Amino acid sequence: MAENRKLHIALFPWLAFGHMIPYLEFAKLMAQKGHRISFLCTPRNINRLPKLPPNLINFVSLPLPHVEGLPAEDAEATVDVPYDKIQYLKKAYDGLQESVTLFLQSSNPDWILYDFAPYWVAPIASRMGIKTSFFSVYTAPALGFMGPPSVLKGESSVNYEIRTKPEDYTVPPKWIDFPTTVAFRYFEIKRIFDSMSPNDSGVSDVCRTGAGIESCDVVAIRGCIDFEPEWFRLLRDLYNKPVLPIGQLPPAGDQNDHNRDDETETETMTWLTMKSWLDKHEKGTVVYVAFGTEAKLGREEVTEIAVGLEKSQLPFFWVLRLTQAAILPEGFEERIEGRGVVWKTWAPQLKILAHESVRGHFTHSGWSSVVESLRFKRALILLPLIADQGINARILEEKKMGYSVPRDERDGSFTSNAVAESLRLVMVEDEGNIYRHKVKEMSGLFADRDRQDRYLDNFLDYLKSHKTSELSTEQRRK
Repeated sequence: MAENRKLHIALFPWLAFGHMIPYLEFAKLMAQKGHRISFLCTPRNINRLPKLPPNLINFVSLPLPHVEGLPAEDAEATVDVPYDKIQYLKKAYDGLQESVTLFLQSSNPDWILYDFAPYWVAPIASRMGIKTSFFSVYTAPALGFMGPPSVLKGESSVNYEIRTKPEDYTVPPKWIDFPTTVAFRYFEIKRIFDSMSPNDSGVSDVCRTGAGIESCDVVAIRGCIDFEPEWFRLLRDLYNKPVLPIGQLPPAGDQNDHNRDDETETETMTWLTMKSWLDKHEKGTVVYVAFGTEAKLGREEVTEIAVGLEKSQLPFFWVLRLTQAAILPEGFEERIEGRGVVWKTWAPQLKILAHESVRGHFTHSGWSSVVESLRFKRALILLPLIADQGINARILEEKKMGYSVPRDERDGSFTSNAVAESLRLVMVEDEGNIYRHKVKEMSGLFADRDRQDRYLDNFLDYLKSHKTSELSTEQRRK
């Protein structure tokens, strides 16, 4: 039957590793179901993505146009540029419209799944009869808090008020019709408030999101109805179109598989060095500390974290990029030798989290890291830094799955004492039992492979049943 044939699905993520990696994980899962997958990305980023088995996915290399304002010609991801230059990366990304159009014309995919940034994809694809899905790596609560497309696009409405100042984002909006604490804290929204306004790319982030949602055929969201049912119901009401959960996308593979086929000798030796240190510590005693690839900690923040780790008296493994390790307090590494490690290069996060000596994860609340932590039932100590991380933290706090380090509401500053006390609370104190127990209780929603597989199958069944007809496919080939 035609309904059972395999699909050709294209994916087009935004150029941030927090987006590209979940997109790649989703692409891999769909390819393993036998579907033909095209992954559209830029050359340098394709080379930096995790290696996959040969011929599983077709990587479509789209050279990024150079635009004035980008600091280097090889700047192809947000990690390559300062925060204030990301607007120019978006401008260069918008320059891929012609390349994407040519790909769609020549390849005729059944569906294209796209991110928040390329708001222009759906109109192009629709003219060719290609079905479109806005695929959000942001959670349902994050999207629900931001509101319907009209609000995101800044259009006034009798039903919804337009938010114009940071304070407007520190309370739940009126369209959320159930009790919740989900909102930004003042310092969180202040740090990203520029994303609410047009920048040198010509279009604000929220407007891109609104236009992308408005023009697609279906919205796909990383998440589970089991975990956040009220938020998915809200989004269907706000968007007035299908909103489908695709699961939490936990990384595939056995945590005990320490020698992948594609693992380099250097990676193997790196892990063995780490494992040797972790093996020396008792089960459930180590704090893993990592704050993602996007946010850049300031000197004061690095200092307070370092001194807080020192004061906590807990063993810790801190992954800190080399440039930031250079601003550690003088003598810190000597003082914590044996009890703590500051690792200054790439680290295999999944393997570290899987090690039995690790009990907690001191994290920025990026959802990929949250999913990985919960897979291994690791307690969460939260320090949200940018983007949607504050909203993620509220959800985890609300469900008693994570505890946030106390901070100044206006500027987000925190003290070493707050860091130490938060770590000890979640890691060892009786008062923190609720957080340790909750992550164990909820981990099934994130780690259960059968559950995640059902979400994927349901999504693919939807794509099959709503794909472009054979007739229109032939028509658009002419």
